[in-house]
Amino acid sequence: MADITVSEELRNSAFITYLYNAVAAPVRKLGGSGELILGEERAILKLSVGRAERDLKNFLAEKIAEIVDIGYKYAYLEENLHVCLPEREKRLLAAALIAADLEGDCAFIRRKLEGTENFCIDGYYRFRLTPLKEKWGKILDYIPHGFSMSDLKHFCEFLVGESSRKIYVKGNAVFAENFVPLRRSRLTGKEDLETEIMLSDAGFVYCLGKVEGSTEDFLKKYYAERTVFS
Repeated sequence: MADITVSEELRNSAFITYLYNAVAAPVRKLGGSGELILGEERAILKLSVGRAERDLKNFLAEKIAEIVDIGYKYAYLEENLHVCLPEREKRLLAAALIAADLEGDCAFIRRKLEGTENFCIDGYYRFRLTPLKEKWGKILDYIPHGFSMSDLKHFCEFLVGESSRKIYVKGNAVFAENFVPLRRSRLTGKEDLETEIMLSDAGFVYCLGKVEGSTEDFLKKYYAERTVFS
């Protein structure tokens, strides 16, 4: 039986809860168990598995990379992204900036996690991911303070046009191509449909059933000619 531990500062306990929810089912299928512990200073996830340990570690690395590149990066952008946009549009811009580099950033983070037995997320972020934070800072240098809503629309149109990824929207839920629910927006501290769609880096959006008027307006604005309404 192999024991794997993942920990994070208590103030970021939502990240560990996100991870627990993501790995609970795979761990059970492997005949293992998991325990979520909220201590005085740290949130800890303890996992025990008797087989397929390598597969589980790879899956954990994928999810930890998501936590860093969405949760930590969103917090970084929220603090350092200085643009004259309304709060909603600033949030969408941050989500679009994350989505634009998500695959490459996550691949870099996973490489830094190789060979790890116990994952300390905040420690890795502070001490092993400096090049990634420097990259984020350089990207922000290219975004002018006067970045407008029109600029945001053009930027999003460019990203959508570069992607062939499909997602599905039903009610207030977003699903990947394999119909797995997407809940990455939870890592930003606020789960919402528009941010979830933006984080998905979708090139095509398929609406399954009726969508709310505000969602329809959002899709027509940022995913024009790339949305199918049923």
